[in-house]
Amino acid sequence: MSGSPDDERLEELRKKKMQELQEQAGQQGSAEQQQAEEAAKQRAEQQKQALLKQYLTDDARQRLNAVQMSKPDFAEQVERQIVALAQSGRIQGRIDDDKMKALLKELKPESKSFNIRRR
Repeated sequence: MSGSPDDERLEELRKKKMQELQEQAGQQGSAEQQQAEEAAKQRAEQQKQALLKQYLTDDARQRLNAVQMSKPDFAEQVERQIVALAQSGRIQGRIDDDKMKALLKELKPESKSFNIRRR
C-alpha cells in the first residue's frame, strides 16, 4: 500500500464487504443444514407412523392416542419401544388393545407414594 487515505479506506471497505459475504455464506450453509435435518426428522416420523400403523390394531392406536393426549412424553417412550420391538423382529402379529394395556402397564413409571405421619 502507498499509505494514502483513499487506499486505506478502500482496503477497509474490502475487508468489511468480505466479512459480510462470509457471514451470509455461513448463514446459508446453516439454513441448508437445518432444512436437511428437518427433512430427516420428517422421514423418521413417517417411518415410525408407518410401523405403528402396521403393528397396531385400531383399538391399540386409539389407546395410544389417548395416552398421547394426557402424557405425551410417556406415549413417545411407548412408541419408541414398539418401533424397537418391530425392528428387532420380536413382535409376532399385531398388537391389540389387551397387549397394548399390558405394554403400558409394563412401561408405566413407578408411582412415587408419600407416607405422611403425624406426631
